[in-house]
Amino acid sequence: MVLEIVNYGSPVLRQKGVRIESVTPEIKQLIADMLETMEANHGVGLAAQQIGVAKQLAVIDVRGATDRPSWLERDGKPAEVVKFMPLVLINPEVTPVGETVKGSEGCLSFPEIYAEISRPESVDVKALDAKGKPLAFRCGGLLARAVQHETDHLNGLLFIDRMDKKTKAELQPELDDLQAATKKALGKK
Repeated sequence: MVLEIVNYGSPVLRQKGVRIESVTPEIKQLIADMLETMEANHGVGLAAQQIGVAKQLAVIDVRGATDRPSWLERDGKPAEVVKFMPLVLINPEVTPVGETVKGSEGCLSFPEIYAEISRPESVDVKALDAKGKPLAFRCGGLLARAVQHETDHLNGLLFIDRMDKKTKAELQPELDDLQAATKKALGKK
């Protein structure tokens, strides 16, 4: 089922997600709904907070982004990114390992707002997969950026928190409008 994505201004986006202790039927359904929601909205990633659920769960699929390459290594050996997509990350832990690089980012909770964000080019990731089994890999490119962006969401951080001051100041009118519209809509519910 395609779920509603919450926009900037919704308090749940600032909540740290609760760890998932086991993959229950409810979690399996949440994963399926999040994958469907991400695909329907043409996203490369979606965190549980973005659909109003404060849990440590994110889904990622970079297969459609052919203009921004990704790479992945398992056990120190190159692996095909497409074989791991869509990627489900439960309780992810991310460790930066690469140089910091700037790259364009958007967010489904910030419609039509994009900015250059500095992040490590590659990261080591430890998480549980959709079956609750341990998963560990190193990745780079767009996949590393998406992993970091979604993991930030799981900790209540937003990509605007990573913007430089000048960029955020330039986008402030749009951010204020979005936040006001979201708060107005929440007041009507």
